[in-house]
Amino acid sequence: MNPSSDPVIDRLQSILARLRAPGGCPWDRAQTHQSIKGQLLEECYEVLEAIDRNSPQDLQEELGDLLLHVLFHSQMAGERGAFSFNDVAEGLSDKLIRRHPHVFGDASAKSAEEVIIHWERSKREEKPERKSLFDGIPRELPALLRAQKYQSKAAKLGLDWNDAEGPRAKIAEELAEVNDALAGGDPKRIEEEVGDLLFTVVNLARHLHVNAECALGGAAGRFRARVEFIEEALRHRPPGNPPGLAELELLWERSKEATGG
Repeated sequence: MNPSSDPVIDRLQSILARLRAPGGCPWDRAQTHQSIKGQLLEECYEVLEAIDRNSPQDLQEELGDLLLHVLFHSQMAGERGAFSFNDVAEGLSDKLIRRHPHVFGDASAKSAEEVIIHWERSKREEKPERKSLFDGIPRELPALLRAQKYQSKAAKLGLDWNDAEGPRAKIAEELAEVNDALAGGDPKRIEEEVGDLLFTVVNLARHLHVNAECALGGAAGRFRARVEFIEEALRHRPPGNPPGLAELELLWERSKEATGG
């Protein structure tokens, strides 16, 4: 059974069908699932940026761009008889009902933690072919986010510290190993030890209930804002007269005040 027809979605689908039809847009007609997957990722990040800007207008626009990709992929699949957008929507509806038995069934869940238990149990029942805890975690995820998900899965086997003190101590140990690697001068080992250090920092973030990807993204954003403040402050400086370290440190402190960090 197909979902009820929605004139707004119907209009979008008819526009996409026209763009992909003979005599439509040459660019749209040339696209494949592979060719636009990078743009799909970009749109996801633009949605996140709109959320961080707390801009409802930007969020509405970016969600529209993201929806375009869902419909575009569905349109391409429908053209070869694989599935349609209605199939996507119907499958999602069925999944939401299955994974919320405490709402649509007889199960009980009085906390968010109990909801997650139902959700994970349902996923296991739906995907019996998955043998590893890590099955289903995309390798294309950003490294920080993937590391945090791997750690969360491993924790279900008991491979975890009891609290944040474990990773805090491990960070000191990993930093010492980075220093040893630097003394040895082997580039491959240096890279590995720096990777272990970053992985442990992600573990600390997880124990502190911090999303490592968002935390680093926020830090990068603050750094950019502060550097841009300093750039502007130095824009009219006479050529050949670079700022000294003391002046840069003063400007850095001013940038933190100006950018709220």
